[in-house]
Amino acid sequence: MHRFIQLACLSAAFTAATARLPAGDTIGPPPMTRTVDHVDEYHGETVADPYRWLEDDVRVSSDVAEWVKAENEYTTKFLDAIPSRDAIKARMTKLFDFEKFGVPFKEGGRYYFYKNDGLQNQYVLYVQDSLADEPRVLIDPNQWSDDGTVALAGTAISDDGRHLAYGIQDAGTDWRTWKVMEISTGKILEDELQWVKFNTPSWTVDGEGFFYSRFPEPEEGADFQSLNLNAKVYYHRLGQPQSEDVLVFARPDQPEWGYTCTVTEDGRYLVITIHLGTDDKYRIYVKDLNEPYGMPAPLVDTFDHEFTLIGNDGPELFFVTDIEAPRKRVIGVDLREAAAAGQPVPPFREIVPMQADTMDEVSFVGNQFLVQTLNDAATRVEVFTIDGRSVRTIELPGIGTAHGFAGKRTDAETFYAFTSFTTPPSTFRFDLVTGESTLLQQAEVDFDPDLYEVHQEFCESRDGTRVPVFLAYKQGLKRDGSNPTLLYGYGGFNIPLTPSFSTSRLLWMEMGGVLAVANLRGGGEYGEEWHRAGTKERKQNVFDDFISVAEWLIENNYTNSSRLAIQGGSNGGLLVGACMTQRPELFGACLPAVGVMDMLRFHKFTAGRYWTDDYGSSDDPEGFRYLRAYSPYHNIQDGVCYPPTLVTTADTDDRVVPGHSFKFAARLQAAQGCDNPTLIRIETRAGHGSGKPTDKVIEEIADQWAFLVQVFGMEPELK
Repeated sequence: MHRFIQLACLSAAFTAATARLPAGDTIGPPPMTRTVDHVDEYHGETVADPYRWLEDDVRVSSDVAEWVKAENEYTTKFLDAIPSRDAIKARMTKLFDFEKFGVPFKEGGRYYFYKNDGLQNQYVLYVQDSLADEPRVLIDPNQWSDDGTVALAGTAISDDGRHLAYGIQDAGTDWRTWKVMEISTGKILEDELQWVKFNTPSWTVDGEGFFYSRFPEPEEGADFQSLNLNAKVYYHRLGQPQSEDVLVFARPDQPEWGYTCTVTEDGRYLVITIHLGTDDKYRIYVKDLNEPYGMPAPLVDTFDHEFTLIGNDGPELFFVTDIEAPRKRVIGVDLREAAAAGQPVPPFREIVPMQADTMDEVSFVGNQFLVQTLNDAATRVEVFTIDGRSVRTIELPGIGTAHGFAGKRTDAETFYAFTSFTTPPSTFRFDLVTGESTLLQQAEVDFDPDLYEVHQEFCESRDGTRVPVFLAYKQGLKRDGSNPTLLYGYGGFNIPLTPSFSTSRLLWMEMGGVLAVANLRGGGEYGEEWHRAGTKERKQNVFDDFISVAEWLIENNYTNSSRLAIQGGSNGGLLVGACMTQRPELFGACLPAVGVMDMLRFHKFTAGRYWTDDYGSSDDPEGFRYLRAYSPYHNIQDGVCYPPTLVTTADTDDRVVPGHSFKFAARLQAAQGCDNPTLIRIETRAGHGSGKPTDKVIEEIADQWAFLVQVFGMEPELK
């Protein structure tokens, strides 16, 4: 049982150390953060939470707003005094200034793609009637706001090619407002949908409307913190106000269920995929759209397995599943046989068996299955016929990451992009008949890839598990144990880290730094067993993996503790927070971004309840025990010398609410036992990362790299 007691305010009991500026000057101690005598009781154990008041929404609480202002001023004073900061920003801007193309896609007889001319704050959506035609701008979100903080966030095009539904994201929030455009004229219709989150509409084949899911309108002032509960599925008909949308499916008895709607390509079925958390474990309900009064009926009525819809052939639906296949396989489920069987998990036939490598993504295009697998975290793509025979393997430009491969069953082509640590994104057209790839665009970045070396190593974790790590750095690196090194990790939610190009990482390497990207348990690199090995009571495995990679880098003379930085965002921010509190002497700098830092209360806000699939919950006695053992906020100790730390978050983050970072930074500043700087950088009008404008991205990277340059004593030669 969990209860709390709110008592009076007290002053901070521990005096933080003074941070040092370049040239030995000081900026004094961090701003004093008041504490409150707040105690929670979990299963008979009391836990203090002296910074509970920092959970209040910065847009509502003047006290939190003042704290944010003071912290940002303190951080800015430190960062602005770093001599190389302006040069780092200038070089970052130059590197970022190249044409960036998204993967083209074909819908309703036209081709679409996203493009950024270089330094535009937001990508622009273009359309063309054929690949040979001159593209025209369809939506330019850079016109929507002066500061570039309003983004285009999702599209859905009707099968007849007449209309485009598109999502608008304001200041990085997960909430989306959906509008509808007439594609041929660019006219914006009056249709407007509110309170949509984690959802994309799916059109009916007649183009008259679409299915979608939304949440109830939150109470006033609770938009960015309240739990997302009681989603429902609706049908919206064009020209009607949202208030008249038809309720299609709801389960008031299951307020935590969330829904994804997909109309099959032939228009016959509405498939409702029901999720409970972040695990790929779904229930499936199906509505026959030829039966106007028919209700959605259960096809899969348990959350025990993955059932990710790929497509259909008449009444047979194709899914990716992990049933008796931890690395996944493709199956077919006949709706007629399923109805006759009446089982929670329907009978099925195997089409593409489990492969040696983990299936990452599968699409059904041109009557073929395009199966993307991960070979030690690098992409491999194999094409299979509709009856499961292997046709060919798509030849990729190297060891890296490919994504895309979307399309319809009737298409003869698809498109994909390829990238790696030293290969800027390139887009290709793939001919499904001949098996040939044609290069469409190749990004031109101001660097020479031949000057860099990339390779993969394998480290041994604490329990003997083999952990991969990618290394990238300048040719001719001397392994003398003194190289500034950035170790990045994530390790959660079945998400793999694959080789990809990043201008910020390129700049780090250009400045002489080593980049290390670790593939930790909890991720999706090696299937469900690898994922499960880093969840709940096994989460410490993730931290052990990361620490072991750090120790390996030191033992193999790439770097030393004083010049080793660790970085991660979101779940990766938790990773950094846990590792720096467990092994503060091992790291020379820490960059936790938008991290989950209070593991006892994360499930109380917005989408946090979904994460109990990976983390467990403090509401459970056993969950409380292991969460309390590593929760970053709760494991900071007074008087310990923690590494130089720059925490980053944003005021409009409603994925991992900024109170996590606020409380962690305040506690760290109060506890710091040496003069290592402990700073927090709080972005305004930004969220968890999605939709962040280019100028804010460049500013944040410049601040992070300048921070590392300062604390490592680097003297980078910048172009």
